Amino acid sequence: MPADDAAGPRDLSADIAARADSYFNRTRQIAARFGDKRVTYAVFLRRPVISAPRLMTEWLDMVAAARATRIDVDMMYPEGTWVGACEPLVYITGSFVQLSDLETILLQKIGPACVAAHNAYQMCLSLPQAAFLAMEARHCAGAEMQDMMAYAAAVGSNAAKREGARGFIGNANDGTAHWFGTPRGFGTMPHSLIGYAGSTLRAAEMFRETFPDEPITVLADYFGREVTDALAVCARFPELAAAGQLSFRLDTHGGRFLEGLGPAESYAVLERRAPGAIRRYRSDAELRYLVGTGVSAAAVWHTREALDAAGYPRARIVVSSGFGVDKCRVMADARAPIDVVGTGSFIPDSWHETYATADIVEYDGVPMVKVGREFLLRRNGARRRTGGDPGVASEAGGDAVPGVGPAKVGTPFSPGPALSRG
Repeated sequence: MPADDAAGPRDLSADIAARADSYFNRTRQIAARFGDKRVTYAVFLRRPVISAPRLMTEWLDMVAAARATRIDVDMMYPEGTWVGACEPLVYITGSFVQLSDLETILLQKIGPACVAAHNAYQMCLSLPQAAFLAMEARHCAGAEMQDMMAYAAAVGSNAAKREGARGFIGNANDGTAHWFGTPRGFGTMPHSLIGYAGSTLRAAEMFRETFPDEPITVLADYFGREVTDALAVCARFPELAAAGQLSFRLDTHGGRFLEGLGPAESYAVLERRAPGAIRRYRSDAELRYLVGTGVSAAAVWHTREALDAAGYPRARIVVSSGFGVDKCRVMADARAPIDVVGTGSFIPDSWHETYATADIVEYDGVPMVKVGREFLLRRNGARRRTGGDPGVASEAGGDAVPGVGPAKVGTPFSPGPALSRG
């Protein structure tokens, strides 16, 4: 758990004071001196996202309990629902003294999660027949980010599953596996094990001897013999291949072609398998995903053809290396026969897009917001709630999460209905 989640009241207060922007700390002191007001904040992002508020609301719950105050949350978009750019995700109402120094941290806990959830959602919908495995941990800046990104991937995945995609079946470490409903992380071997074993085949044998009851996913690119080594492992474990318990992970370096391919051979593979994909106009990046070096659509098709021709049609293909939204879309267009995608590329590339913003829109019940942010005001005392029936409006504050005891906010969210674009 992140350090602030385990802190006691005094530790939490010191943590907030240390991490909050200083002008928020000073504002709290001024409001305490000159008189408190009941305020309402609107929280929004400047780009479309999938709502992923749970980490923020659970933190607000903890803060409210520690401060013996009440914080009401009016969630406009339930967890897992699509949110348009600049639409308020949530209204947060409470004491100005108690809320003013929380803004820095609460925004950190909602913005990146919503953008990463949107990325995961788009990736899963692009390849609805493929399973996804979250492999973000190595790219995260510490445990708190790791937990946030895993949560976001699970939220985006669940949204895509409601639209028919297989989505994320798990992740690569035990610490955040609970977000995916699994007891532990998945995975079999890194490149280092193959180097240690001295051959791809020997690494597979070592794994089998150590974990005799588990399926095997073999990294096939270590020696640059993806096809040769995959076939050798199939020949050694034909029963696993026939049972669909043997997979080969393609992680070919972007500086070279997969074994047996070059530019001409890559074009030829797609001409056989997905000619339409290479006959349309393509950007340089799209062409690279289709017929370039690394794990291209041609590389996936070439591997599938080799496995099938050798009599191993149930041996599975796992892909990794830069499988973000754009690459997933290109792979789908080429109908690449991918069984599993291992990726951490739902982590936002453009971090400035993850910056959430909060503005106060009411002081003691009186609407007021800075010029240019009038779109955040509750319209005629109500805003349409798009997580449910698009035609039903909710009265201002009518669906707030009321305090229980000293306070209660961040009650568990159940996934909303089919995503609304309206």
